[in-house]
Amino acid sequence: MTSSTPTPSALSHLPPHIRALLLNPSLDSPPFRATTSHLHHTWARTYSSLPELYIRPRSIAEIQHAVRLASRCRRRITTVGSGHSPSDLTCTSSWLMNLDDFNAILEIDRETNLVTMQAGIRLFQLCDELDKVGLAVPNLGSINSQSIAGVISTGTHGSSLQFGLLSERIQRLEIVLGTGELKTCSATEEPELFRAALLSLGALGIIVTVTFKAVPAFSVRWDQTIDTDEKVFARWEKHTLWNQAQYVRVWWFPYMRRAVTWKGDPVPETEVLSGKVSHRDPPTSWYDNQLGYYVYHNLLYLGRFIPRILPWVEWFVFGMQYGFKNGSESTISGLQPSRKALLMNCLYSQFVNEWAIPLEKGPEALRRLGCWLQGLQPGDKGPVEVRVSVTTVHTSAEANTRPWLDITQKDGPTLYLNAIMYRPYHTDPGSAMERYYQGFEWLMKDLGGKPHWAKNFTASKAEMEEWYGQDLVKWREVRDKADPEGLFVGPWHRRLLLGGEKEKRLENEEVEAGRRRAKDGGVLWEGMQVEKASEL
Repeated sequence: MTSSTPTPSALSHLPPHIRALLLNPSLDSPPFRATTSHLHHTWARTYSSLPELYIRPRSIAEIQHAVRLASRCRRRITTVGSGHSPSDLTCTSSWLMNLDDFNAILEIDRETNLVTMQAGIRLFQLCDELDKVGLAVPNLGSINSQSIAGVISTGTHGSSLQFGLLSERIQRLEIVLGTGELKTCSATEEPELFRAALLSLGALGIIVTVTFKAVPAFSVRWDQTIDTDEKVFARWEKHTLWNQAQYVRVWWFPYMRRAVTWKGDPVPETEVLSGKVSHRDPPTSWYDNQLGYYVYHNLLYLGRFIPRILPWVEWFVFGMQYGFKNGSESTISGLQPSRKALLMNCLYSQFVNEWAIPLEKGPEALRRLGCWLQGLQPGDKGPVEVRVSVTTVHTSAEANTRPWLDITQKDGPTLYLNAIMYRPYHTDPGSAMERYYQGFEWLMKDLGGKPHWAKNFTASKAEMEEWYGQDLVKWREVRDKADPEGLFVGPWHRRLLLGGEKEKRLENEEVEAGRRRAKDGGVLWEGMQVEKASEL
C-alpha cells in the first residue's frame, strides 16, 4: 500500500482494531504511505527485524498523522535512515518509519550560509546540493550515507581538533513529539528540548526539519604516511601528531605494530576555480579495485577457519594497500573536494566498539591494549580507528548548545578509539569478539571513557547514571515530557537510558520478545508491545 487507501488483504495480519483504523480514514486525513513484509537490517547485517508496517511519509502532515495513528493503535514508531549503527537500536516489530522521501533542501540563505532541509536528506545528497551553490559541510565522519537526522541523533563526529560533533552546526530543529505536536527548538527557543534533541537516540520524537550553518566550499590537500606505532606514539607525546593539520586520523594495526596517519588542510575553492591548484586523486595500483576488495574479503573469511593465517593476511593486505615501507617512502597524497577527501571506505560488514577518552591518555591506552592483545589468539583482534574532536570550541552547556548525552570531554580534547571486528560474508567472530571487547571495554572504563551511542557496547544502569549524572536526569525529564506514552521507546532505550528492566514500562513502549539467528547471518530481533507482554 502506498496511499491512504490500503487494501484489506495487505492488512490481514494486523489486529482488527488497527485494520479498522487504517482502512477507514477520514476524508481530510493525510496519506498513510506504508507497506508490509519489509525486512529491516543494519548496514552490516548484524541485526534485522520484521516491522509490522514500514512507513515512507512525504510531508510533516503525514508524519504527524502516522504518529497519531500509532498512539491510537498502541504501537511504537522507530525512525531509521541508513541503519549504519550495528546495534539493535533501530530494531522493531512495530512500526518503522524511513524519511528517504522527505529529503528536500527548503531554503539556503547565502548571506548567513544557513541551510534549512528536510530531515531525511542523506549526507551525500546534502553535500552535493551545497556544492552546487558553493557551500560545504565543514567536517564529516567516515561515511556519508547517514541521514542528517541520524547524524544528529547519534552524536556523529569527524576527526579534527577544530571541530566537535557534526551537530554543533545545528541552529534550529523542528520535531514531531509523541502527541503529534510540531515543536520548534533552538538554543534560545525551548533550549532544554534542543539540548535533548541534539543527541536524542530517536527517543524524543521525529526530527523533521534541520537548520544548519554551512561554510564556503573547500577542498582538502592531504597526505598519508605509514610508520611504526612507537614513532606515532612519540609524536603524540611531543604534541606534534594531532595539531599538524586541521584534519588528522590514524589507523592502528596491532598485528604489525604499524599505523597509518592521514592528515589534511583545507584549500579555498577559489584557488581551484582560478586554476591555481587542481584536484588530484592519489596514485592507484592494480590492487586498488574490486580485485583487492575480494582478495582481502576471502582471506578474512578463510581466517575464520584457520585463525593462524590472519597475521600474515594483515601483513600482505596492508602491504598491498599501503605499501611495505615505513616513513616518508610510504607517503601518498591528493587534493580532493572536501566531500570526498574526508571520507573512508568501511569495506566489509563489521562490529564496531568505539569509546571516548581524554586525548592525553591515548598513548597509554594503545600501549596497554597492544600488550594485552599480544597474548590473544590471532582471530581475536582487528584494526583500531583513532580520531579526535574538541566540543568546547563551538558548543557549551552555558550556551544551550551541548547535548545532554554528549560523550565527549567537557574540559578538553576527546580521543575516540574504535575497535573493529570484520564479519566476512556476514560471519560472526563469536567468542573471539566477546573476549576482545570485554578487555577493550574494561580498559576504556579504567581510563575514564564513555561508549559511542551508535556502536556495539555493553554498560549497566549504574554506569550510565555515574557517567552522565544530572545530565541524564535532565534528558529523561525532557524525554518524558515530549513523549509521555513511550511511543518512541524500545528495549535499547530501556536497558541503557531509562532505568533498566525493573522500572515501570510506558504505555506504548516496545519490549524484546526474543532473538534468533538470521538466515544470512546476524541476529533476527523480535519485539512486542508492552500491553501484550503484560498479558503473558
